[in-house]
Amino acid sequence: MNTVSLPLLLKQLNLISMSARWEEIERMAAQNKWGYGEFLKSLAELEINSRHSNRIKRYLKESKLPLGKTLSTFKFEDAPSINQKQIEAFAENNNWIKENQNIILFGPSGLGKTHLAAAIAHGVITQNIRALFTKTTVLVQKLQEAKRQYQLPEALAKLAKYPLLILDDIGYAKKNEQETLVLFELIADRYETGSMIITSNLAFGDWDQIFPDNIMAVAAVDRIVHHHTVININGTSYRRQKSEAKK
Repeated sequence: MNTVSLPLLLKQLNLISMSARWEEIERMAAQNKWGYGEFLKSLAELEINSRHSNRIKRYLKESKLPLGKTLSTFKFEDAPSINQKQIEAFAENNNWIKENQNIILFGPSGLGKTHLAAAIAHGVITQNIRALFTKTTVLVQKLQEAKRQYQLPEALAKLAKYPLLILDDIGYAKKNEQETLVLFELIADRYETGSMIITSNLAFGDWDQIFPDNIMAVAAVDRIVHHHTVININGTSYRRQKSEAKK
């Protein structure tokens, strides 16, 4: 059988992995005396697995997650206030994403809120779900600029493409009417349409430090807590522990 043109045909069909490895699979088929169906099934599985792997790599890259912050690198033994099984469940089961639920991580600086948020998101991405990690102050500035350019709806639409949005350090958002207005519009836009992981050093009762208008603060909290899980983290800052250990 003349198979000279097969690589070209596979590339035209965008079957890149098949094109690269069909000869290898053909040899395996001959050695194991596979039938045509088994040979085709093996090629199809190869292509599907390759596409899944490439898609996950692409999702991880676009997520802008901080490097190295996964469940395997988090020291749960140093954080007794954290329920490890609960965190692992969020990372391994994406039902909460499908139900547009939110996770709020409260606690002082240096206790691993950002690490846990990134670790949960990393687990979700490996399940073929897009996510975006951002410092809240950075995103707010981008949204404010979009609003000045009369492009806020378009900017929010782009963020809506991510089923999971991680807002890190929301407590550091400036108490400025223009900036907090776009933050509120973001929260309102994702209400019951997308999930968020929010880290904050401020409890809900102190969110009037973020939103200059108390009514807006209450409305923002109301939308977030409608479907949410709060994880409170207590303890001594890891950075402080390391500093004291060095001393």
